[in-house]
Amino acid sequence: MHSDLIGKIEKARRYAEEPERIKFNELTVTFHGGNSNHAISFKDGHWHCDCSFFQVWNTCAHVMALQRILQPMLTAEALSVDLPIPEHNLSEESVAV
Repeated sequence: MHSDLIGKIEKARRYAEEPERIKFNELTVTFHGGNSNHAISFKDGHWHCDCSFFQVWNTCAHVMALQRILQPMLTAEALSVDLPIPEHNLSEESVAV
């Protein structure tokens, strides 16, 4: 094997042991969920999943699983979630201007 290639293989092995070197800007995956497949994406600092739970909560088990798996390679923003305040929990006092 050529010595240059051997050097690159060794360098790749060292890099693979340091996942914090990598930060995702965009990502698109198919997640095989318990009942069906889901399309998940990460773009411009925001996650999206096509499951119905995500539509309400801006997160879901699929996104949270990816955040755990990819944690060393995600920015703090990509690891956080903006949970919506359900409208039924808003009282007149809390929305008074």
